[in-house]
Amino acid sequence: MRRSVCGLTAAASVGSINHPFGSNRRQMKRLTKFVPGAVSVLFILWFAETPAAPQTPGARPAASTPRRTVAGKPDLNGIWQVLNTAAWDIQDHSGQLDVPPGQGVVEGNEIPYQPWALAKKAENFAKRITADPTEANCFLPGIPRATYLPFPFQITHTPDNVAISYEFAHALRTIPLDGVKHIEGLPSWMGESRGRWEGNTLVVDVGNFNDETWFDRAGNFHSDQLHVVERYTLTDPEHILYEATIEDPKVFTRPWKMSMPLYRLVDNHPKLLEYECVYYLQEERFRDAPFKK
Repeated sequence: MRRSVCGLTAAASVGSINHPFGSNRRQMKRLTKFVPGAVSVLFILWFAETPAAPQTPGARPAASTPRRTVAGKPDLNGIWQVLNTAAWDIQDHSGQLDVPPGQGVVEGNEIPYQPWALAKKAENFAKRITADPTEANCFLPGIPRATYLPFPFQITHTPDNVAISYEFAHALRTIPLDGVKHIEGLPSWMGESRGRWEGNTLVVDVGNFNDETWFDRAGNFHSDQLHVVERYTLTDPEHILYEATIEDPKVFTRPWKMSMPLYRLVDNHPKLLEYECVYYLQEERFRDAPFKK
């Protein structure tokens, strides 16, 4: 097989210098200068085209071992953030002004709305700029939306409790791990969380929601019958697999699920900063108000 060297085949290049054992000394000198370089280039080209040795079927790179707490549980302590566009739309969506395109996080990319609820979702989408409870009015984002807003959050846990602090509007969740049941009749934006460990996975059961939050800016919504089961699985020291199963018999025909990776912030001295949503909103809405002195 002939291989190209500077636009010429190796055979053509050598042949153009007459026979290597001819009497022309000048050509011999040129040949002795050319051959080592040509051989080197041919070797590099041959090596680059040689396929890598096949790997053993099913072989995977060795995974790093997630660190554990003193109590022996996977160490979820740290500051985490998503790298997706679910805050804008949890389903597949194209780019728009102020909306980055993205792939959905919903399993099967389908949300099983009841017919009336699908019409309501379309209505929400049409007026999303002013009707989104979180972005337009600075309401707390609810669960699971708080997880995939484009803001970091911090997990702190002990053997008995987990606390999740969100940069957005200082939202905070406390998650007891003592097996206490939900307190009925206390609906709120962030719901009420109860946690437990299933092997290496932190499972959080969340109920007691109001109906004042959306799942995203696209108008996907729920009722006060929302029930969410979250699963946090540390896959390696810097990543958590986050899964949320959604159930709401008032709005959906069946339970459905979303999932995504969470990334640990590894910057120098990572910290949660201040995002004062209500203050910013008031400053925007009332900056031209005619206040009396």
